[in-house]
Amino acid sequence: MRTFIVWMAGCLVVPLMTTLAMANGWNMPVGVTDVSREIHSLHMTIFWICVVIGVVVFGVMFYSLFRFRHSKGAKPAHFHENTLVEVLWTAVPLLILVGMAVPATATLKKMYDPSDADLDVMITGQQWRWRYEYLGEDVAFTSNLGTSREAISGAEERGEHYLLEVDEPLVLPVGRKVRFLLTSDDVIHSWWVPDLAVKQDTIPGFVNENWVRINEPGIYRGQCAELCGMDHGFMPIVVHAMEGEAFDAWLAERKEAAAQEAQGVDREWSMEELMARGKQSYDAVCASCHQPDGSGNPPAFPALAGNQALMDDRERHIDTVVNGVSGAAMPAFRSTLNPVEIAAVITYERNAWGNDTGDLVQPAEIAERLAD
Repeated sequence: MRTFIVWMAGCLVVPLMTTLAMANGWNMPVGVTDVSREIHSLHMTIFWICVVIGVVVFGVMFYSLFRFRHSKGAKPAHFHENTLVEVLWTAVPLLILVGMAVPATATLKKMYDPSDADLDVMITGQQWRWRYEYLGEDVAFTSNLGTSREAISGAEERGEHYLLEVDEPLVLPVGRKVRFLLTSDDVIHSWWVPDLAVKQDTIPGFVNENWVRINEPGIYRGQCAELCGMDHGFMPIVVHAMEGEAFDAWLAERKEAAAQEAQGVDREWSMEELMARGKQSYDAVCASCHQPDGSGNPPAFPALAGNQALMDDRERHIDTVVNGVSGAAMPAFRSTLNPVEIAAVITYERNAWGNDTGDLVQPAEIAERLAD
């Protein structure tokens, strides 16, 4: 009886621990796509198969240890080959593996079939932000960390979605198949949103594919799942899934805003306008490396405040922002920011924190450089 009680206790440990883990939200999420639900179902099926195997194997092992222990006078049997046993312990695991492989393969085929998509989105990983481009729609923007530097340093209270909020979420329609084309401008990143069951590496010089069809509107959060540098932990992802009509209205609004932004290239901007726009872009894109006050983080990220060598060389300053610095951590922003944003951020850097050069860089000048 005592042996039986021990065996039963051992058999109940794993299911009990699993139930506790699920109750505390430690299991993988069910998600909001058909594929994510298939993955979760497959995960749980295989998990319980493993639990049953573990219970049976360890149950037999513990039973044997207690039932046939030396103190009870048990004598070891002496035998060699047994054809039936050898066939069974080869065939049974093989059948179990095949039984798990068949549904897993079917799910994998669905995961890697991005054909017949209703919308294509290019996702580009950049240290440390995401660039989203709606292909064929003339809409593109950069999604940056929304948590303030003051909250990160502890000077401000941290909100509910600390380090998992952005200034520009990726907006997608519900019920439509969206194909993702993923690449990187610098190092390897990984675009991961658990509720969508999408986790895909973004590799420089290579384009990966994935897709999603979201069933429920809502906000879904993720983050970069690859160690990609100093601010890896500050590279969140937010997906806002909208109903079809709301998404169409949002996309039309963004296309109109993009057209107005393009028209802004041809006009003369005032110092006040450029400084206001430049501060917005600097805080979103540059402050993570060069600090909000321009003090930098030498030697990798030099100070901009009081950097007389850079302030005396306007041409070099523009070239650095537009084309980056080869062999250094400074990326090229020609494909990340538009001419208005580049002109504004350079103007801001040349006139903030006491630099006071009085230089204005107009968007038309940047657009001309980008066209060369």
